[in-house]
Amino acid sequence: MCKSLFGIIFVLFTNMSISQSIFSVEYSSQADLKVFVVDYPSQADLHVFKVDYRSQAKENEGLWYFVDYKSQSDKNIFFVDYKSQADLLIYFVKYRSQAGWKKNSKKHLMY
Repeated sequence: MCKSLFGIIFVLFTNMSISQSIFSVEYSSQADLKVFVVDYPSQADLHVFKVDYRSQAKENEGLWYFVDYKSQSDKNIFFVDYKSQADLLIYFVKYRSQAGWKKNSKKHLMY
């Protein structure tokens, strides 16, 4: 019993931390969090790099893989029109090495 409970907990936590698969929803009420894309890197909480394969989106490092279906995602996001509406401010970077958290106080939003 104890081993099976430990196994279930391990699998759940492993799955939560392995990937950042993202789905962009149509309505804000469907979203886990609301995101605004800022114009300058210095304004962002998180620098995001879009990866080409799901296996490249590891942990909570700003490496996002956009999936085609909501059921495939770890997080459902909604892109808002105004900065004041957002839970998280992001900036899309050109290179993988530029991805990462700039404000760790918001890091919990992606777990």
